[in-house]
Amino acid sequence: MRLSTTVNGEPVIREIEPRTLLVHFLRDDLGLTGTHWGCDTSNCGTCVVWLDGEPVKSCTVLAAMTGGHEVRTVESLEKDGVLDPVQQGFMECHGLQCGFCTPGMLMTARALLDRDPDPSEATIREAISGQICRCTGYTSIVHSVQWAADHPAGAPGDTVAAEDAAADEPAPQPVGGAS
Repeated sequence: MRLSTTVNGEPVIREIEPRTLLVHFLRDDLGLTGTHWGCDTSNCGTCVVWLDGEPVKSCTVLAAMTGGHEVRTVESLEKDGVLDPVQQGFMECHGLQCGFCTPGMLMTARALLDRDPDPSEATIREAISGQICRCTGYTSIVHSVQWAADHPAGAPGDTVAAEDAAADEPAPQPVGGAS
């Protein structure tokens, strides 16, 4: 079947098998390997992306269902060499260990902060409750999201952009965007 969708702001038209899962379409057809594939059963949450602005587990969505809709992946968080505050928070507060759950956590955290810019610890824990991290015990992830809430992009004294602009070394790679 012919699929016409938008991924990270870019129109995409591809011929796909109707049974193709969104996670496989993103990784295999589009090469967007930041979205991790963990369980195929909706249990782990490593594959969270946004569909029309709402976090979804891409292992439970058929790519065909995204026709005419907007998909956003972890690769979209970094803009023009500037990390999203959530990405920066995960770096600052050690919100990742092995990094496998990180892309899904980042997308879930960004969605939460877009809805609630100052969430409580309980709200953060509830938001990420559908995702499994086997390394961190979640405390550092919660601290990372709290850091991001305290350092919104473009805020006065925003160190995310200022530090990147002042650095003599290349800008850091987006957290959670690696394969």
